[in-house]
Amino acid sequence: MLKAENLTKRYGRVQALAGFSLEVAAGEIVGLVGHNGAGKTTFIETATGLIRPDGGRVTVNGQDPARVRGITGVCPQQIGLYLSTTVREHLRLFGGLAGLRRTALRAEIDDLAESLKLTSFMDRPVGVLSGGQQRRTQAAVALINRPSLLLMDEPTAGADPETRQALLDVVKQRASEGAAVIYTTHYLPELTELAATIAVARAGAVIARGSAADLLDGLPGEVLVTFADAEVHVSTTDPTGTLLEILRDAGRPPIAVDLRKPSLDDLYRSLTVSYAH
Repeated sequence: MLKAENLTKRYGRVQALAGFSLEVAAGEIVGLVGHNGAGKTTFIETATGLIRPDGGRVTVNGQDPARVRGITGVCPQQIGLYLSTTVREHLRLFGGLAGLRRTALRAEIDDLAESLKLTSFMDRPVGVLSGGQQRRTQAAVALINRPSLLLMDEPTAGADPETRQALLDVVKQRASEGAAVIYTTHYLPELTELAATIAVARAGAVIARGSAADLLDGLPGEVLVTFADAEVHVSTTDPTGTLLEILRDAGRPPIAVDLRKPSLDDLYRSLTVSYAH
């Protein structure tokens, strides 16, 4: 579906993309993570055809992104809506621009109103809505034509729990229907819920790519054992064995035991620290 090969992009002295490569298949959700300045948003803009890379190539279904914008839905990081226009008018406008007419357009609007919990404010101007309601509206605009490629750049930034859950549920549904999804976020538990494969970006390049299970394999977890008079906290790749060793050495029963498996946060920290060195 989407293939980016060795993309480069420079803005003056800033190297935004430096050999960025990534492939996303139909039906796959890729969680693209990285610090601010890692190149995530620049890559999203390149994948939509809004900007041209200085080098490398990106294609969507084998074509230049600018030629297939009709099958791409984009939910940008910044809110980009018309403040005096209602939610319903937004969806009619962008659905019509995407080629939806009458019955099909009404059906898509009704579906998104329900799934993204827009029903109670469909006829309110966007400018009077809360931040979470605006986030859901912006996502609905990106989804209105059921795009084959969905690019979501931190769609839940600052969102309330209701908005976050509604967005995640719709993203999972669209991927199950065959859409390829790129989802950038700083909130890594979202990627666990989405069952996303992971791409870690740093300094304009992807430095790790794969399933969460593969990337987490071999990373240390943690063991926390609480006794009446002390706590023992150990980082280890063998939590069970480490726990048994702690209990044997202590010679007394614990008050509480907590075994924590490695998380995507641990993965990100380990990769970025090792890359920096």
